[in-house]
Amino acid sequence: MHDAHTVRAPSMTRVAAASLAGTAIEFYDFFAYGTAAALVLGPLFFPTFSPVAGVLAAFATFGVGFVARPLGAALFGHLGDRRGRRPVLVVSLVLTGASTVAVGCVPTYESIGTAAPALLLVLRFAQGLGVGGEWGGAVLLATEHAPAERRALWSSFPQVGPAVGFLLANGAILALSATLSDAQFASWGWRVPFWAAGVLATAGLWLRSSLTESPRFLEIDDHARVPFVEVVRDHWRLVLLTAGALAVGYAIFYSVTTWSLAYGTERLGVSRTVMLTCVMAAVAVKGTLMPVMALLGDRYGRRPLCLIGCGASALWMFPMVALLSTGQPLPMFVGFLGALLSFATVYGVIAAYLPELYEPRIRCTGAAFGYNLGGVLGGALTPIAATALAAHSGRVPWGVGAYLTGMALLSLGCFALLPETRPVRVAAGRPVMD
Repeated sequence: MHDAHTVRAPSMTRVAAASLAGTAIEFYDFFAYGTAAALVLGPLFFPTFSPVAGVLAAFATFGVGFVARPLGAALFGHLGDRRGRRPVLVVSLVLTGASTVAVGCVPTYESIGTAAPALLLVLRFAQGLGVGGEWGGAVLLATEHAPAERRALWSSFPQVGPAVGFLLANGAILALSATLSDAQFASWGWRVPFWAAGVLATAGLWLRSSLTESPRFLEIDDHARVPFVEVVRDHWRLVLLTAGALAVGYAIFYSVTTWSLAYGTERLGVSRTVMLTCVMAAVAVKGTLMPVMALLGDRYGRRPLCLIGCGASALWMFPMVALLSTGQPLPMFVGFLGALLSFATVYGVIAAYLPELYEPRIRCTGAAFGYNLGGVLGGALTPIAATALAAHSGRVPWGVGAYLTGMALLSLGCFALLPETRPVRVAAGRPVMD
């Protein structure tokens, strides 16, 4: 057994800051691609397609990243369960950063023909591998350093990272859209956020260099030989339930942050600047409230918050698409905000909830694999399905609302079958929830 006291533990503030910074940088990379897919990649890399088909093809390359994420979770989960959580943070960040910079260097279809979209697919797959590994390492480093009674709070900071990454990526694209002509943006402007990923990845590696290994990992003396095999063999039902439970969060987030951008600009004629501003404002509020939801999770439990979030999502999806269809900034913002607040209610506690469902020896693999498999169900398919449904609808894409409501009900049912995990202490001879 390793001695957990031989290494001086860092403060929780430092752990939370490094975890947040890392996930922000990783998801900056991931979201830069999603926004570019919605706004510009179709005409540049699939010019022989119709406008709708071009967007669908761009979203298909976007979806490849989600397909790669469970594989990344299995590969990096093996590293995290066998060698430690900290190495995962370094390798995944390097992989994602390098592949994102490379996306910004890929010539368009006009220059190299079909090799252009093929290169996009390969690099997007590499991005997905890195992001699939990042989440497990970052979240476990926070949860396994945190005191049990505040585990949801401290583990929510890596969950704030994606919102920060989204704002950075879309802020860069918004600034470029506002200062460049359409021709300049299509020619080279869209590449700048991808090139900037190299600087961010370097900064992230520096921030993480001072972190020590998770104390809970150091206490493990019976490491699983092949964690993924053990997870699939012994915990397959839990993996499927968590994937189904998390599908609605991915579906909501990417319907708001990716599909709606394409729908608003292509179908409703709303400017890129207005759409990005509405979405970014809603994401900023969501990110700010994530720790608040985590505090409620520490006080009242993880599962109740998840059930409430799924129920609210089911009720809000039809109003959201109706508000989007107005094409007016304030109604669109309200629609997006309501959806993302439902999302935050679930995802504010999920970074504590998922690891608590698995024993420490397979925790990195199990939690990350379930989390990223949910991304395939909810994130990879939603922009494609929503674009196809909206193409055959009238002014209001009710089919998209029905699809998202169905995803919310699926996740609600899965959460209903999962147990509560909030730590229990014993006082005065009886169990008391912390």
